[in-house]
Amino acid sequence: MKNKLLAPRTGLIAAFAMAAALVTATPAGATTVSAATASAATASATATAAARPRNGTILFDRISGGRGVLKIKNGLRTDGVVILVRGKTKAISIYVRAKSTASIKDVRDGTYRLYFTTGYGYSKSQHRFTRSASYQRFNDRLRYYTTATASRIYTLTLHPVRGGNAGTRHVNPKDFPA
Repeated sequence: MKNKLLAPRTGLIAAFAMAAALVTATPAGATTVSAATASAATASATATAAARPRNGTILFDRISGGRGVLKIKNGLRTDGVVILVRGKTKAISIYVRAKSTASIKDVRDGTYRLYFTTGYGYSKSQHRFTRSASYQRFNDRLRYYTTATASRIYTLTLHPVRGGNAGTRHVNPKDFPA
């Protein structure tokens, strides 16, 4: 009895499969893309888009909880990561997309060395850009301190500014705090 019930369904499935094949037939000489290839390309594009952090994403945070503020303006065509280092310890890092502004609003009191890297294709696992990476450090240190009535706010730009007062120098990628 089961065979009698399956036989009509099998014929219906076969007819549907044949109709689908007729609908998806490709003219001679045309290039076809398999569903598996299209699916893989879509998954790859989605993974790449998802891998790029949002503007202002805190990538690393070991010392937040203060009242200091660091405002970052990235006028470059490339994304950037700004890293504050306290002593020899990486304290906090933030992702700043190209042509965007971001802020760290809870920097603890202390003196920090400021590093930044710019490029394309940021790898979260490697903590680096995979293409056109540049590694730099600001010459001056930032000193955050809070009083009863005020806290320190710094604004920096990752692009050159006419009349700017912050010098930078290149850093060997091996010496960059990742």
